[in-house]
Amino acid sequence: MTTTSHQRIPKSRLRLWPQLEPLVWIGPAILLIGIVVIWPVIVMIQSSFQSISPDGFVLGNAGSANFRSLFSEPALAGVLLRTAIWVIGVVAITMLISLALAQLFNAKFPGRRIARWALIVPWASSVMMTSLIFRWALNSNNGVVNVILHKLGVLTAYNSVQADWLGRPGTALAWMMVVAVFVSLPFSTYALLSGLQSIPDEVYEAAHIDGAGWWHRFRSITLPLLRPAIVVAALINVINVFNSFPIIWEMTRGGPAYTTSTTTTFMYTLKQSFIGESAALSVINFSIVIVIVLIFLRVTRWKDQVK
Repeated sequence: MTTTSHQRIPKSRLRLWPQLEPLVWIGPAILLIGIVVIWPVIVMIQSSFQSISPDGFVLGNAGSANFRSLFSEPALAGVLLRTAIWVIGVVAITMLISLALAQLFNAKFPGRRIARWALIVPWASSVMMTSLIFRWALNSNNGVVNVILHKLGVLTAYNSVQADWLGRPGTALAWMMVVAVFVSLPFSTYALLSGLQSIPDEVYEAAHIDGAGWWHRFRSITLPLLRPAIVVAALINVINVFNSFPIIWEMTRGGPAYTTSTTTTFMYTLKQSFIGESAALSVINFSIVIVIVLIFLRVTRWKDQVK
């Protein structure tokens, strides 16, 4: 008498297969994460405790010397402060403008679809090319910004001095923040717009019938129901702006003398001569990102949402 295939397979294997089957589908993704994310992090941490020559040769164990050298860098304090100003300023301005734009695009007006499409342009364009265009526009000799200001009479030739927007730390940082906000607006606006469109119109209608004004409806209905979208958009913007490299590097190279550098560009500059210190700063940057993510998970109460 022939036995069926299920009778030939041990029951223990039949019970084990449903538990292992998901690994067949998520296995490639786990392998990719291990190669692209986890392994570079391990190498980064290992490099931060090694003595490495500028040519990339490992000279031996350095212990905590790289971290001590990093914290003794004269420019580090200014770089950290500037990074905080850069991240907080860009994200705050981006979220405020995005909230206004999201409400505008959520309203019905002629040409709304075209306006929504136009907003995608800064997002679809290369950040490096956008930075280069702004750098050319801000050129102190023949940039379009100075040309327009001269034609409007804002800049005069009485002292034959052109406005060097990217040559002074204060104005350079301000213009870089303008570019960062410009390229960050599309994602934030669409994230908030998606949240606005998920709010039922009946809620606003009921509040309007009860006599609630615009500000009361915005404060009591829009902001609370939009909170998940705001938190997600803000978190992703914080991570993107914190790790932003092309804008700063293409516009000022972090200069003059590190006065427009953030931790990301400062890390790249250190890498050219002090690879160990650069790796140490990479570990610090990675730790900051992890802390930001943990704060996000704490604020959003993700465990309650999973339950």
